Amino acid sequence: QVQLVESGGGVVKPGGFLTLSCAASGNVEARGTSTWYRQAPGKDRDWLVDLLGDGSANWRNSVKDRFRTWRDSTGNTLYLYMTDLRPEDTAVYICQITPEIRGRGIQVTVSS
Repeated sequence: QVQLVESGGGVVKPGGFLTLSCAASGNVEARGTSTWYRQAPGKDRDWLVDLLGDGSANWRNSVKDRFRTWRDSTGNTLYLYMTDLRPEDTAVYICQITPEIRGRGIQVTVSS
């Protein structure tokens, strides 16, 4: 069974940046919709972005001017670049490289 390995999380100061990676353990060759979510402590999971097969993306308004997402050419790794990070971005970030394959999440903490 294919699993997703997420990396790149951690603690960053306000205004900083991070790039999250989400790598499939096997060959998934994702070409359709990939999605990022996040879940802040004590809150419901929030949708962030759908990356479509043509490379376009539909974003949550609160992050669309600060975050970017893309897949590598193989379709086996998904990335999320986040800049101008704010304390309210603190959450567990969850990738879903295909509708059937979702990661467990990685912590991002924005704190001075």
